[in-house]
Amino acid sequence: MNLKKNDPYAALRFPEFNVFLLMRFLLVFGWSMQFIVIEWQVYSLTKNPLSLAIIGLMEFVPAFGMALFAGHIVDQKEKRNLLAICIAAFSLISLGLFLLTWPEVTGDWSTNTVLYSIYALVFFGGFLRSFFGPILFSLIALIVPKKVYPNAATWSSSSWQIASVVGLGLSGFAIKWFGVHWSLCIVFGLVMLALITVFQISKKPILNTKINEPIIKSLKEGLSFVFNTKAILGALTLDMVSVLFGGAVILLPIFAQDILHVGSEGFGILRAAPSVGAILTMIATAYIPLSKNAGMKLLVAIFGFGISIIVFGLSSVFWISVVALFFSGVTDGVSMVIRQTILQLKTPDHMRGRVASVNSMFVGSSNELGSFESGVTAKLMGTVTAVVFGGTMTLITVITTGIVSPTFRKLDLRKDFEANEKD
Repeated sequence: MNLKKNDPYAALRFPEFNVFLLMRFLLVFGWSMQFIVIEWQVYSLTKNPLSLAIIGLMEFVPAFGMALFAGHIVDQKEKRNLLAICIAAFSLISLGLFLLTWPEVTGDWSTNTVLYSIYALVFFGGFLRSFFGPILFSLIALIVPKKVYPNAATWSSSSWQIASVVGLGLSGFAIKWFGVHWSLCIVFGLVMLALITVFQISKKPILNTKINEPIIKSLKEGLSFVFNTKAILGALTLDMVSVLFGGAVILLPIFAQDILHVGSEGFGILRAAPSVGAILTMIATAYIPLSKNAGMKLLVAIFGFGISIIVFGLSSVFWISVVALFFSGVTDGVSMVIRQTILQLKTPDHMRGRVASVNSMFVGSSNELGSFESGVTAKLMGTVTAVVFGGTMTLITVITTGIVSPTFRKLDLRKDFEANEKD
């Protein structure tokens, strides 16, 4: 296939990649909606910020603990069928949560029994999360050629964000219109559609030539590569700290119910605002590549993210809060595209599962750990103070990184991009 240079639609010209985007959209739509509905339900049951922190912890522990092993397994297995197995398992979680919110099933259960059952399913979901990231990251590289990787990463991230904004935005309204129970039924339907769609993608070859390599040696190789590749290590570390301390979104049920007093509809808008900003940014980056001066752009983006979080924490006006969260999404979108581009350009094909697993340990799992941190600090400091503290720590991290790491500050990806163009 002949592709134009700097074609913003290059990846979309591969039919199987479009199927991949649809499958990912359905999956993330359902996952996002499910997480929000469960957040709302748990806080409604307990009225305790710590219960929200526990949700994050229950997902973080298995996602972090299994991450490296998941990457090893992904590099050893055929990706399409492994993804189908994970989606099928996720559908069981959705079905379980649907049943846990059905009065005919849990009518005689105590609040704690329902709560602990929800936590158990969230824990299982964290286990699956450790597989999803490496599989999806590896699968993209098997669907499009190397010279399209940066463009594919942009569209894949955009699909993820669009699904998030739809799932997050509609979840609040779904709770209002249909209630928690039937909202989770919608989630189950979306996951089943994703399972059907994944079979429209053909099986892919296993590129790892070390199929029988001992697992410990395999894991050491993956970790060694990440820690010896400064561009990857710097991007992951910076993003991890910002996500860890800037995880204010877990506290949105408190802001919606107790501070801004905007109900479930306002909660949905607040939860969707960052994704709207990220979507617009990611679409723009398909036309305006971020490879030039990538390190400095990443530092500026995360600094802007920290400012946005502080403004949100201090705001008592609904629309100011929405705008602040919108700009947190804009800056996070820039960060996500640059990080994914670094990973796609710098990672060898045979190590994609393991590198993506390390990425999920640094960034993906820090979402849940950040949720736990935010819930605990909200309990100890108060909700507003906790959010402002998180944003301030993000700013300190960016400034420190910019000062102590001039190599990362000067990172430029144009040579890597041009090398892939020649492949």
